[in-house]
Amino acid sequence: MRRILLADADAFYVAVARAVDPDGAGKAPLLIVGGSRESRGVVCSASYETRKFGVRSAMPIARALRLCPDAVCVPVPFKACIQKSAEIRQLLHQFAPIVEGASIDEWYLDLTGTESVYHHEPLATTAERIRSRLREATGLTLSIGGGTNKLIAKMAVDRAKPSAGGNGVVIVEPGMEEAFLRSCTLADIPLVGPKFQARLARHGFITVEDVLRYDLATLQNWMRKREASWLWNRVHGVDDGDVRHRTMNRGISRDETFGKDLHDDADIERELLRLVTRAAADMRGDGLTARTVAVRLRDWDFKTRSAQRTLPEPVVSDRVILRVAHELLTTLRKVRRVPARLVGVRLSGLEKAAATGQLVMLTQETERDRGLSRAIDRVRQKFGAKAIVPGGIVEEQ
Repeated sequence: MRRILLADADAFYVAVARAVDPDGAGKAPLLIVGGSRESRGVVCSASYETRKFGVRSAMPIARALRLCPDAVCVPVPFKACIQKSAEIRQLLHQFAPIVEGASIDEWYLDLTGTESVYHHEPLATTAERIRSRLREATGLTLSIGGGTNKLIAKMAVDRAKPSAGGNGVVIVEPGMEEAFLRSCTLADIPLVGPKFQARLARHGFITVEDVLRYDLATLQNWMRKREASWLWNRVHGVDDGDVRHRTMNRGISRDETFGKDLHDDADIERELLRLVTRAAADMRGDGLTARTVAVRLRDWDFKTRSAQRTLPEPVVSDRVILRVAHELLTTLRKVRRVPARLVGVRLSGLEKAAATGQLVMLTQETERDRGLSRAIDRVRQKFGAKAIVPGGIVEEQ
């Protein structure tokens, strides 16, 4: 029988922001993490006290401040968050042989086969032990859910969170999965979003129990077979996904919300150039390469669009990454050329950089490209990030 835990850091961005600024954010019960009060960005996270006013993640900061005018707003401490996430993961490895990072603030632990290590104590006791150790070592609190698979652990941790009135740990014992699921709504199931919920509601499906009244064949008459099978498995608690140890960061993202909406392609491209330069330099600083480049664009009306391309070989140079990013941005702008409020770039498919001089012919990245990028990195490291900048943004330095 599998023993799976999901550890979720409570209000992670808020907790880290308070830790790095104890005299500012640390003393503000009403806290919004995402940008300054004048920012045109969105809420990344908000303290539990602020959420009582209706403030939610992804909400425009301006709207959040109308709901909670007294809130203190701070930018996201990205570097501190990455460092704290790595610290937590390292500590979790003391308790489980396999730890999988689901996101920057969520980690799956597979404790299958460790019963004798923990003297056959209840899984809930082990979870409490993990919470105590992490709180002592990092100052952060975790909510932990557990069960016989990742799906049950994910749904259990949502019940354990302070925002749901939980006490920090919810374990669904083997054989109790159906009873647990019958107490859930379909909205509680991961990946059942608002649009899918609306379609299900047209059939009278609101809770898990509503769906359990029907067999798979009946569900397949009402929706696509693949979709019906997926839903059938979920409401029955079926999830064969393994917890896998992932040592590599899933991606490096950089984005910018503009002070005023940008209309001209040249202005948006200038911001994209700045972001690509930062993301590529950070990636090389970590000794990594990327195979996938993605560009995200948020229009004036908050409609968010994205495009990505996976390259045949991993790359590291600004020139090649920028070329791909430029082509992706051009595609997005051709489809809908309206004022933009945000642009972002993401590098993923990360791998350790190979210590060879082999040319990457399929992506037209040469050793000269890579050598030039490394030389620029060394200059910036010695004289500062603004020592060498692309000509396209030099006017703003």
